[in-house]
Parts: sequence; C-alpha cells; structure tokens
Amino acid sequence: MKIIFVYNANSGLMNTVLDIGHKIISPDTYECNLCNITYGILKENKEWKAFRESSTDELEFLHKDEFEQKYQQVRDYPIVLVSNKKDELSELINKEELNKMQSAKELMQKLQQSIK
Repeated sequence: MKIIFVYNANSGLMNTVLDIGHKIISPDTYECNLCNITYGILKENKEWKAFRESSTDELEFLHKDEFEQKYQQVRDYPIVLVSNKKDELSELINKEELNKMQSAKELMQKLQQSIK
C-alpha cells in the first residue's frame, strides 16, 4: 500500500523560505497543519521521523504543485491519500481532520487506525 501525504505548500527554495517566514511571523494563519505537526520551523519532528522511517508501507510526500503535476488531480490540501494496486487514490485523512490535529502523535494514531 502507498500512502501519499500532500502538503498545502508549493515546492521550491523560495516557497520554502516564505513558508518558514510565515510559520515564524504568523503561525496561526499558516495554512498547512500537516507541515506544522510533522515539522518544526526548520527540522522534522523526531517522533514523526521515527514513525516514518519504521513504516512498512510505501510513503510518498509531495507539495501540492508536485502532486497535481504527477497525478493530474486537484484536491483540498493538506490531505493524506492511499493508492491501491491500480493507482486509484482514496482519501485517508482529509483537510478538516488534519487541521484538527495538534500533534504528530495524533497523526500517527490516525494512520495506524486507518490502515488496519
């Protein structure tokens, strides 16, 4: 099974710099809670990194522009999707659920429950 995580941010160095600035200056208005709970300002959350590295599932992490180019779809971001053997994508965790999460631990628990 492949789990696809799509951030509500675009790829590229300039976008990364702007995102970091936004997280510092106005964290309450930052629009990617998936970014917030899996990354701090500059580095990946330790618990999340350990979970990600120990996963037996294939994990794919994409910015929204990368996702739209690769899969030719537009979704409501951030989002977590699952791909079946025919490369059909199903929603695993939607934007509303992600935006309610307060920690990487909540995300990890939801993923473990959802993929059983």
